[in-house]
Amino acid sequence: MSRQPPIRIGARGSKLSLAQSGLMQARIAAALGGSPGEEEAYAPLIPIVTTGDRIQDRRLMEIGGKGLFTKEIEEALLDGRIDCAIHSLKDMPAELPPGLILAATPEREDPRDAFISNICDRLEDLPHGARLGTASLRRQAQALHVRPDLEIVMLRGNVDTRLAKLERGEADAILLAQSGLNRLGLGHLPKSWLDPIACPPAPGQGALVIETRLEDVNAGWLDAVRCRPTTICVAAERGALYALEGSCRTAIGAYAILDGQRLSMIVEALTPDGVQRFRREGDVTLDGSDDVAAARQLGLSLGAAVRAEGGDALILPD
Repeated sequence: MSRQPPIRIGARGSKLSLAQSGLMQARIAAALGGSPGEEEAYAPLIPIVTTGDRIQDRRLMEIGGKGLFTKEIEEALLDGRIDCAIHSLKDMPAELPPGLILAATPEREDPRDAFISNICDRLEDLPHGARLGTASLRRQAQALHVRPDLEIVMLRGNVDTRLAKLERGEADAILLAQSGLNRLGLGHLPKSWLDPIACPPAPGQGALVIETRLEDVNAGWLDAVRCRPTTICVAAERGALYALEGSCRTAIGAYAILDGQRLSMIVEALTPDGVQRFRREGDVTLDGSDDVAAARQLGLSLGAAVRAEGGDALILPD
């Protein structure tokens, strides 16, 4: 009996993306019957350089948004050059190209934002007028809401590049996703973390996701990487993202917590300058009938309420 053909995995070529994809590669290969050391035979990794990786000197909003990290990979998926793609869920736009689906989400890593600095231990302790490095509009707005005196320095690039810029003194502190640091073996670097209730992370932050063609969503090997609690939580968060028409031009945070059958959630959006903040909290008791749909509906309703209150003030003008 012939075994299933290899599952070709597409991923960005960055150090972090390859580290994250390697974690999933091992699990997919094992699900296909591969032994340790046979990962490339059962689930070969195919690095794909994206436009977002090539252009590092401008904010994403200036060159086309989050989709620039996924466009070339999704084209390869639709063309049949790869069979699935591994993404950081927070990088995924609210809507996908026709024919593709977010098929499986494994266990979530630490969702918090990490504070790294050589001069102090907390965001609140930065000197007046200090320079905070970030390319995220959400992190910018949340930081300015707490510390309107800060100077925001646009800081793009991979994790190593941002850490090097901090060491060169281009910023006094930076904010990075703790999940990425953990996956790179750098989880010891932060001095502190932003509270995910006070400062909700990006929807889906800390979670990876496997994107497939729609017809492959029920493939048996996907079951080996699915995590029910994570799937439910990120469904709620991405519901809020969709309701808020989330993009690189909106500062949106969402964080869902599943405790038994009770799903609680906080959603916020801020004006780009951080002056105004709009927040909603809510919860739902899941009954097991369609928990993912119920979670998404919670996110949609809370996101819609925030959107109705904040209106066009939430969108960064051209």
